[in-house]
Amino acid sequence: MSSTPGNGEHWESLESVGISRKELAMAEALQMEYDALSRLRHDKEENRTKQTTDPSLIAWEEPALDFYSKPAGRQKDLKLLRGLSGSDPTLNYNSLSPQEGLPNHSTSPGSQPGPDPWPKGSLAGDYLYIFDGSDGGLSLSPRPGDIDGSSKKLSPPPLPPRVSIWDTPPLPPRKRAPSSSKISPPNDINTFSLVEQPPGKLLGRQILEEEEPRSGGTGRLLGSVDYDGINDAITRLNLKSTYDAEMVRDATRGWKEGRGPLDFGKDIPGKPVARSKTMPPQVPPRTYVSRCANRKNATPGKNHRISAASVGSRPHAVANGHELFEVSEERDEEVAAFCHMLDVLRSGSDVQDYFLTGYVWSAVTPSPEHLGDEVNLKVTVLCDSLQEPLTFTCNCSSTVDLLIYQTLCYTQDELRGVDVGDFVLKPCGLEEFLQNKQALGSHEYIQYCRKFDIDIRLQLMEQKSIRSDLARTVNDDQSPSTLNYLVHLQERPVKQTISRQALSLLFDTYHNEADAFLLADGDFPLKADRVVQSVKAICNALAAVETPEITSALNQLPPCPSRVQPKIQKDPTVLAARENREKAMEALTAAILDLVELYCNTFNADFQPAVQGSHKHDLVQEACLFSGPLAFTVYAAHRIPITWAASYEDFYLSCSLSHGGKELCSPLQTRRAHFSKYLFHLIIWDQRICFPVQVNRLPRETLLCATLYALPTPPPGSSSEAVKQRRVPEALGWVTTPLFNFRHVLTCGRKLLGLWPATQENASARWSTPNFHQPDSVILQIDFPTSAFDIKFTSPSGDKFSPCYEFGSLREEDQRALKNIMQKESLYWLADADKKRLWEKRYYCHSEWTHMNHQDALGLLHATFPDQEVRRMAVQWIGSLSDAELLDYLPQLVQALKYECYLDSPLVRFLLKRAVSDLRVTHYFFWLLKDGLKDSQFSIRYQYLLAALLCCCGKGLREEFNRQCWLVNTLAKLAQQVREATPSARQGILRTGLEEVKQFFALNGSCRLPLSPSLLVKGIVPRDCSYFNSNAVPLKLSFQNVDPLGENIRVIFKCGDDLRQDMLTLQMIRIMNKIWVQEGLDMRMVIFRCFSTGRGRGMVEMIPNAETLRKIQVEHGVTGSFKDRPLADWLQKHNPGEDEYEKAVENFIYSCAGCCVATYVLGICDRHNDNIMLKTTGHMFHIDFGRFLGHAQMFGNIKRDRAPFVFTSDMAYVINGGDKPSSRFHDFVDLCCQAYNFIRKHTHLFLNLLGLMLSCGIPELSDLEDLKYVYDALRPQDTEANATTYFTRLIESSLGSVATKLNFFIHNLAQMKFTGSDDQLTLSFAPRTHTLQRSGRLSDVFLCRQEKVFHPNKTYIYVVKVMRENSHEATYIQRTFEEFQELHNKLRLLFPSSLLPSFPTRFLIGRPRGEAGAERRREELNGYIWHLIRATPEVAECDLVYTFFHPLPRDEKAAGTSLAPKSSEGSWAQPVEKVGGEVKLSISYKNNKLFIMVMHIRGLQLLQDGNDPDPYVKIYLLPDPQKTTKKKTKVARKTCNPTYNEMLVYDGIPKGDLQQRELQLSVLSEQGFWENVLLGEVHIRLRELDLAQEKTGWFALGSRSHEAS
Repeated sequence: MSSTPGNGEHWESLESVGISRKELAMAEALQMEYDALSRLRHDKEENRTKQTTDPSLIAWEEPALDFYSKPAGRQKDLKLLRGLSGSDPTLNYNSLSPQEGLPNHSTSPGSQPGPDPWPKGSLAGDYLYIFDGSDGGLSLSPRPGDIDGSSKKLSPPPLPPRVSIWDTPPLPPRKRAPSSSKISPPNDINTFSLVEQPPGKLLGRQILEEEEPRSGGTGRLLGSVDYDGINDAITRLNLKSTYDAEMVRDATRGWKEGRGPLDFGKDIPGKPVARSKTMPPQVPPRTYVSRCANRKNATPGKNHRISAASVGSRPHAVANGHELFEVSEERDEEVAAFCHMLDVLRSGSDVQDYFLTGYVWSAVTPSPEHLGDEVNLKVTVLCDSLQEPLTFTCNCSSTVDLLIYQTLCYTQDELRGVDVGDFVLKPCGLEEFLQNKQALGSHEYIQYCRKFDIDIRLQLMEQKSIRSDLARTVNDDQSPSTLNYLVHLQERPVKQTISRQALSLLFDTYHNEADAFLLADGDFPLKADRVVQSVKAICNALAAVETPEITSALNQLPPCPSRVQPKIQKDPTVLAARENREKAMEALTAAILDLVELYCNTFNADFQPAVQGSHKHDLVQEACLFSGPLAFTVYAAHRIPITWAASYEDFYLSCSLSHGGKELCSPLQTRRAHFSKYLFHLIIWDQRICFPVQVNRLPRETLLCATLYALPTPPPGSSSEAVKQRRVPEALGWVTTPLFNFRHVLTCGRKLLGLWPATQENASARWSTPNFHQPDSVILQIDFPTSAFDIKFTSPSGDKFSPCYEFGSLREEDQRALKNIMQKESLYWLADADKKRLWEKRYYCHSEWTHMNHQDALGLLHATFPDQEVRRMAVQWIGSLSDAELLDYLPQLVQALKYECYLDSPLVRFLLKRAVSDLRVTHYFFWLLKDGLKDSQFSIRYQYLLAALLCCCGKGLREEFNRQCWLVNTLAKLAQQVREATPSARQGILRTGLEEVKQFFALNGSCRLPLSPSLLVKGIVPRDCSYFNSNAVPLKLSFQNVDPLGENIRVIFKCGDDLRQDMLTLQMIRIMNKIWVQEGLDMRMVIFRCFSTGRGRGMVEMIPNAETLRKIQVEHGVTGSFKDRPLADWLQKHNPGEDEYEKAVENFIYSCAGCCVATYVLGICDRHNDNIMLKTTGHMFHIDFGRFLGHAQMFGNIKRDRAPFVFTSDMAYVINGGDKPSSRFHDFVDLCCQAYNFIRKHTHLFLNLLGLMLSCGIPELSDLEDLKYVYDALRPQDTEANATTYFTRLIESSLGSVATKLNFFIHNLAQMKFTGSDDQLTLSFAPRTHTLQRSGRLSDVFLCRQEKVFHPNKTYIYVVKVMRENSHEATYIQRTFEEFQELHNKLRLLFPSSLLPSFPTRFLIGRPRGEAGAERRREELNGYIWHLIRATPEVAECDLVYTFFHPLPRDEKAAGTSLAPKSSEGSWAQPVEKVGGEVKLSISYKNNKLFIMVMHIRGLQLLQDGNDPDPYVKIYLLPDPQKTTKKKTKVARKTCNPTYNEMLVYDGIPKGDLQQRELQLSVLSEQGFWENVLLGEVHIRLRELDLAQEKTGWFALGSRSHEAS
């Protein structure tokens, strides 16, 4: 081979080998690996001798495992390799596994084994699935044989393979070492498990197979280094190191044995050669010392650093690779302090009985409605010692332990030695326990049973028999806070930091080139070019940052092709002197080491330079004494995308200071700069920024905000200056950073800040960490001033900062104004003038200010209140929240963690303490934090918080969370497969995937569902599982309950829909329901569970016995949405008894009113009849909240949701009991208005909760305009009377909207494509289907007669006599003409018209509702059914026919007798004989104004022609001879029971005159051109009313004037 001039002579000894340049690089890596390890053998022996005098700080119980035992019989195979590099491959940590040999090698010259760089062993089972995401993570399918004891071996999925850069075959397999026996690692989340190592690791690749030296071969010198190959190798090293858990495991073992982290295995003989030495593989970044120790006072022997001994004789002073890096303890001081806080928090937990920490206690919500003394409960208690259950009648206010005592009286013969506290009551079917000291009625489980009339079934259990797998132990609380283990395992898209071994490889390459440059006698440009290339490789690995020191040092080198020529050309003869070259290399090496240290500090790397600069100062100056301005230097933006060069020009940076979202001064801008090209593309400003703000004037939470702008490049051909001037700067990226760190010290020195793309900018979430989450983010370099002392922010003492003055010393006017301001319910109601007055008089208000309630305190956790003291007080005020209330607000508190300045905060401590004390809080806190990992701007913070939670919760709960994540990932994978499959293949894929779910339960036994820790399941029920035919194709799953006394748990699993918005909406509705219950108004809302388990997937609870409105309406045809009776008929079908139906209607009225208010306040849109459901008990509820806060779907420019909320005529039909308004409609309107006003009182609570969610990433809740929608909907500025009038008009508008029904109809048509042809047709009025086999063959059917009934309107029903074979008694059924018509229409869908008889026409000449019309139809129907039962057998014997003629519950009353007419008024109606009816008024007097609200009228008489009147109300305030006080309401059309809710106001009425006045109220019917008809009248003497309070009541109307009673 031809030699290349200028190559170093140190490569000549490798000529005869004939290996390639890539192989030489590999040899270099192996050599460096051996050098470092061989040096440590001596250190290891010294450490062992010290074990007796220097014991390990932490006691460990695991035996030491010998990973790196040297196998026998390998000396011959390794002979050549030792001769080549002095490295023994068995020393390489990646080369061989103790359980796995190398594969057979191939002798083919071009053979290349396929590397398998991923471990195949086990990770600790309790953290395998906690951190994996939907788009990656660990494999969910365990292999056969992977179970050994309690540990489960599962392998991570392989990443896409990379092409190897070394084309050499592996060595033959070696024999397995005796020490490779199978060892079951402990299942502990805080340690790394034993992992098998496959062959083919990057640094474990053998360079040559053993062969005889080739004779006659000509040598070749090494040419230019293949940096692409080296970079490829580094990439593989970095990717590999993320999964190299076994190395951390080995290092952990070393700590447990008292060894240093680098003392691997046993001694391995081998002679090192004089080459550079690289550190061994990665170990955990934290070295665990005593809890009270830190790096500053740690024992010197505990800092495991390799000494930099001299290696051979070197003619220069350039540092070697082994001198650059050492194993680092926790580099981030803030994280280290956070870990110490965790230790203190956990050690301070006062646990009396650890067994009780494993209980899930039933949630408790006390309320007057549920604790009334007159409310009794029927409770059934089951006990293993009793064959029959016990039934008790208990008072709601009775405590649980009293019920336990009563039960023990039956189960125990002697109670003297029995402690009631040793027993608990468990709801059947739920894995939770009632709280013994709480009232029965306060438990949410009891309230749920009462709401839906479900039997209360409890099971008496002794505490010692309850499973305790979730309980913490003493060891859990006393173990160290191993935070970094958990953070290390969380899912990350790429490895963010380069590994030590990869960077060491680059440094040794750099040293080689530096050697060649220093030793060269000439050809300096070529040698310098190779140095520049090695420096570029290092800088590229260190985030592509080129500091000014590196640039300056490179400028000292001669011009070379790898770098743009410097502006000032150096004299090439200067470098001819060796001392000049050494100075240049020393400066360059120092600049590179500074960059390494900067990189380690920025990216929190797990290594650091061996010699670091001193960053800590003993001198501290208070910031309040530092009057200098804030200034820093913006140097450059690194890692610039190359695409920006062609798209933008004139880049500049805008810098601003902000506090709580408000700027402290005007932003400052840098000059406009263009692209520069040195080693990389970068934008250099190198400009000093000086703000006109003194440091002593800066708040502690001041943020520096930097935004990168650029001008778009003008389009080709537009070179005019006018076009350039019109260009608008475009924001490209932004970043924020606090000026004071967590120790309150002002930032100093050089900082690297990763920019977030401008597309992710969110004004409400500007507080975020720099963007090092994305591997290609632009990095901004800012140089802050450095000094000999730290500038620290100190808070002044309270008396100096806020002196107290007497409130009474203020003027009365100021006192009154301040009291009015302080009485306002929320900060939202403070005007600017109010805030100014409070600020000016703040020192006088100390005595008047009281503790904030928790609802208001939530608002102080928003980003606009960053002050640490304010947030600390807010946390103190919300500390009184009960666990149930905390769960209601937990999503907002987790979001508020984003607005905390630092990792440790009072809010973090509060949440961790509450999570440790209650499993239900822990459960939901875990899933909310896990969802927060997907938020890239705050993922780093959530990583640490999630790791902290797992440290605190104990091993048992960590294992449970792992099982839940495993189950969720399995279901997500199945749901995605079913969704992506063709419709015909979905069923098969579902059945196959359910087998994997069954395998999960076979391996794990049981698992709690993310929906609730109370839902414990042990298997899947495949026969009850299916999927919905909607766009997302959600899965309908049925899980087997662990409790045999409970029913199966049915859930919906969605993949592809973001359920966070549904979660938030249901949370708001749940809080509304609790407000109503606390006010004594139970709206009977259906609140179901819904939880997002990751972006685009989640679980939803299925409500039993419920159907969508669409399915109910289409039972009456596709136009059923235009009809009024479908809902009433459906409820009648499922509630045949009169009492049952009345109860269902009552439930419907309440729940419908609650839904109307909730959906209006939250602006829930996209309301069609498939996302409104109705239970058979009458409870109505909404589902699928994909649109809210008024973000309606649009058809072009037309809103799909035109009505304020969904309230249609078929709903009103159920409420009224017919198609005419009744007094029950008055109750519905009053319920709506009352519920609306209760919610309006808590406007500030909903604004606070929604405001805290502005940064959660929900698209429809992103700015203040979305909050303004809720503010406008609640109208907090209105009085209750005005709000009542306003909501009444909304009800009228919704009821009169045709768009809602049209929307339902369009949706019916759209959903017809999902209706299968094999769907069974049913009759809407029949509860179940009947067949010929079960009912008996029909022999004759005859319509006997017709009868006039009121159902509720006047109609005719036909009595049908039905005879069956083998039965001598006839049965009588009652059917309407519409039911006969429905039978015929559905028969036409099954059979052709030729097989069916003709049906009578619906239209009759004359009066079709009269007696003659009914008689004519009876004759026609007789002919129809005669032909029908004698048609072909397929028609006459079909299920529809036999179902139609089977008796219904209504037919079983008295067959053949007429139905009693049912009044449409029900229990609310007044007898028709009552003259005039009644009017409901609300009368009040305030500020010389008389307020008269006309609410409702009931019981008006019909007009003389029998038609309904068009009533309105007219009022006079007598005496009024001039008729000037006349006021009247609007006209209600065609009703005897109108609703008005209109306020009539008389202004300027002195209180003295009021006693002489009389109110004359008349009700008239508008008659168009004729004289209006008087329907009733009442006179009310105001002196007889106590108008100091509002008077509300019904006043009787008469045909002549009379006084009100």
